[in-house]
Amino acid sequence: MDNINKDFIEVETIDGFQGREKDIIIFSTVRAGRGIGFLKDVRRMNVALTRAKYLNIVIGRQKTLKSDSIWESYIDFSYKHKLR
Repeated sequence: MDNINKDFIEVETIDGFQGREKDIIIFSTVRAGRGIGFLKDVRRMNVALTRAKYLNIVIGRQKTLKSDSIWESYIDFSYKHKLR
């Protein structure tokens, strides 16, 4: 990680991006434990998926995310429009 210019990288929680945009967002939905927890909050999902200007990458376990109907719709939309 020493070779990465840290001036261009920001690590933050979803709440930390409220009201701001970044060119690229990598959003990790990886969780320890059962269920999707805070990922079920539609407002947080909205922030996570709408703050990227050019590219939004979502990392997570599809089977776990699809246990929630809203995430399932998002994943199905992504596949339908070849956004994966």
